[in-house]
Amino acid sequence: MKKLLSAALAACMLLLCTACGASSPKSPETENGPPMSETGNVLIAYFSCTGTTKGVAEQIEAKTDGTLYEIVPQIPYTEADLDYYSGGRADKEQADPSARPAISGSVENMDKYKFVFLGYPIWHSQAPKIIYTFLESYDFSGKTIIPFCTSESSGIGSSATNLHSLVSGATWLDGRRFPSGTSQSTVDEWVDSLGLKFTPDVSAFDLESGKNGHAPTVTLNSGYEMPILGLGTYSLTGETCKASVKAALDSGVRLIDTAHMYGNEREIGEAIRESNVPREEIFVITKIYPGEQYSHPEEAIQEALDKLNIGYIDMMLLHHPGANDVKAYQAMEKAVADGKIRSLGLSNWYIEEIDDFIAQVDIMPALVQNEIHPYYQEQAVVPYMHNLGIVVQAWYPFGGRGHTGELLGDETIVKIAEAHGVTAAQVILRWHLQRGVVAIPGSSNPDHILENISVFGFSLTSEEMNEIAALDRNEKHDWY
Repeated sequence: MKKLLSAALAACMLLLCTACGASSPKSPETENGPPMSETGNVLIAYFSCTGTTKGVAEQIEAKTDGTLYEIVPQIPYTEADLDYYSGGRADKEQADPSARPAISGSVENMDKYKFVFLGYPIWHSQAPKIIYTFLESYDFSGKTIIPFCTSESSGIGSSATNLHSLVSGATWLDGRRFPSGTSQSTVDEWVDSLGLKFTPDVSAFDLESGKNGHAPTVTLNSGYEMPILGLGTYSLTGETCKASVKAALDSGVRLIDTAHMYGNEREIGEAIRESNVPREEIFVITKIYPGEQYSHPEEAIQEALDKLNIGYIDMMLLHHPGANDVKAYQAMEKAVADGKIRSLGLSNWYIEEIDDFIAQVDIMPALVQNEIHPYYQEQAVVPYMHNLGIVVQAWYPFGGRGHTGELLGDETIVKIAEAHGVTAAQVILRWHLQRGVVAIPGSSNPDHILENISVFGFSLTSEEMNEIAALDRNEKHDWY
């Protein structure tokens, strides 16, 4: 039996794949390790020799929509290195407790991942020492590690438990062995059995951590954090726009929304660069528009980057559905891979549109920005998006031009405001936040901007939330 097992393991180690082989030259894009897409809070890191581990990793990716990262040895393994029980490189590494084979490349933004699937083949009943290198290269505090191995007979057993001492502060789940030819359904059942929620819960915010002048953040499915209250800049132009953005930043606002069609990206970039707020503390959303920009999305993306001139764009949206919208989004996906944009989203997309759209793209939208206010609440759309792990953001949170006065004067809202000693505008913003909707009210008045970011000193009761919910008229105030 031992000879048969040794022969099987030898055959496994002799078969070379991209990660181990020396015969295939690296393409320019993999010179520093394989490229990574920026999706979700799940990382699937794997070292594969025969392609079996890679196959299971790809099946986990298909199930979780996570990010694949291939652990590539800096010095590729040759056929002689992998000749089992020959005294070759792999044999020596597995026998040497201090062996730590170097890795080519690294995981970008490791801190954004909450769950790490860790895959490897079994060598001498243990994980290859390059897995030890990987684990010792990052801080896994607060993360959940789910190991998996590929082998025809050896279980994961001590190969996983022996890795625990290499990291501290992480939660380890029981791993599983997969043989070659494992089906997608088998992997799906295993992932389901873990009982983990891989998509961040975006339906409720940590409002207790907020304070006036400092909005909490929500974790997007891209892994980045976005403030839940910001400044909308529609209709703000020129020096008025610059002054408004500066007033917002001075008041503690850290989320700024703009768009190509607003004609103010340049002024917003200038205001940010001239402020004393570090760039990395500010979350900027912009949008490209149907027509010429969807037809030539690469140029549209570059135009936004050039006008804003703030290094990168935190989030780019498609302004509304239109011809070539999938083409435009795919160009935005490429910009994410290139580090020009961090997160992607959509504006004015609803249930039917979202289902059709996400089937055609690779990166799940992190946000949908729609018209939402007490007279048009989207009571079906909001939970639908939340269930997809998509944050919902309200433009026209006060009902929009020509309707704001009526909404702010609504007797139900005024009554609630008086009960809390706040303004009607603050009640409406608090209502948005308590139902898990990000709000971006627009204003050029510094006092109003400060008022809008000061909604964390009170909370609405469930009865008050229900009273506002009863105001829904399904009354849309714009054509999108």
